[in-house]
Amino acid sequence: MDLSVIIPLFNEEESVAELHDWIVRVVSHAGYSYEIIFVDDGSKDQSWAVIERLASSNPCVKGIRFRRNYGKAAALNSGFQASQGKVVITMDADLQDSPDEIPELYDMITRQGYDLVSGWKKKRYDPISKTLPTKIYNWATRRATRIRLHDFNCGLKAYRSEVVKSIEIYGEMHRYIPVIAKWAGFTQIGEKVVKHFPRKHGKSKYGWSRFVAGFLDLISISFIGRFGKKPMHFFGFLGSLLFFAGFIIAAYLAYAKFFLAGYKMTERPLFYFGLLSMVLGTQLFTAGFLGEMISRSAHDRNHYLIAEKRGFDTNQQF
Repeated sequence: MDLSVIIPLFNEEESVAELHDWIVRVVSHAGYSYEIIFVDDGSKDQSWAVIERLASSNPCVKGIRFRRNYGKAAALNSGFQASQGKVVITMDADLQDSPDEIPELYDMITRQGYDLVSGWKKKRYDPISKTLPTKIYNWATRRATRIRLHDFNCGLKAYRSEVVKSIEIYGEMHRYIPVIAKWAGFTQIGEKVVKHFPRKHGKSKYGWSRFVAGFLDLISISFIGRFGKKPMHFFGFLGSLLFFAGFIIAAYLAYAKFFLAGYKMTERPLFYFGLLSMVLGTQLFTAGFLGEMISRSAHDRNHYLIAEKRGFDTNQQF
């Protein structure tokens, strides 16, 4: 199969059929074999009924329905696992992403050699309450990850199938798929300016709580990417540094106690700073040690993504 189009949605009954028809026109004109996977993230409206109707009339339409709302990352992850196309394209269901971009995104993956292509909504039709936090978020993510994309959170993206089958996303991690893909070894990441349309139906599900969650997830994914398999390198180093600083303070105070007349060690604020530093250092070191033991006992501790093999039997597992 040439193409899988994955569409996560929540309460988008007014948009689903129109989006389906638009996608079918584009991919049929391009001559792709395709599937459209709608992932209903626990909608409370008639979205699933619309998907069932579309699936009954078009065998290329597939649907996944969650029992409750789990979030966009969960919907995308389920779609990724179910996809069969050699190129996977994701887009939002609110008609703000244009299916007309599909052929060029497809070519960038198949002909230009990209692993992932992220859309860039250079001209947006969103309120400032959404665009301003997005600009701040994108700037912070570029600085933290050193991936030069203008719009990490654009729902319109294209992937080589191997990418989506090799990564796992959860929480609000859909914002950081380019980061996760890069750390998994897929470094050919491109960007394409895409059209953005005003919302035609319903209202945006974006809020400040998602903005805050995004920054917390940025901290999480940065830490996990660098120290997920070696927590002792972070906690152990920091703990050792604090403990050593506390030990130096304690040594100085002990010297002053014995060699400086009338020196009252426990009346000095430095005494409590030194004590606190040693206690915190010990706790951090212990946390790193425990994290290392947990990491070494994890079932995926020796799970590595292999790009290709040669000279081995095709059925040989290692």
